[in-house]
Amino acid sequence: QLQLVESGGGLVQPGGSLRLSCAASGLTLDFYNIGWFRQAPGKEREGVSCITRRGFSVYYVDSVKGRFTISRDNASNTVYLRMNSLKSEDTAIYYCAAAKGYCSANVFPYDYWGQGTQVTVSS
Repeated sequence: QLQLVESGGGLVQPGGSLRLSCAASGLTLDFYNIGWFRQAPGKEREGVSCITRRGFSVYYVDSVKGRFTISRDNASNTVYLRMNSLKSEDTAIYYCAAAKGYCSANVFPYDYWGQGTQVTVSS
């Protein structure tokens, strides 16, 4: 089975940047579309971005368009989420997830999940 481990979260000031990483092991990552999700306290898990198997298509929720960039390096079994111009409302636990099917903003199509990494945006 596929294992996913997120890293790169932390505390950043508003307007700052972070790059999250999702490292995969156990199976070849290029079989999967990879999504990034986030969950803030008291809120539902929200789809943030998704990238297809070879990286030819990418998707973003409207609130992060122009600020976040998803990418993947299948040679190293890693997917990234570059986050620029961070806002307080971006504060959440960020998860990566793998789907054999289509990219989706819904959590249900995803077969494997990481444990999450905390992103806190505060002055």
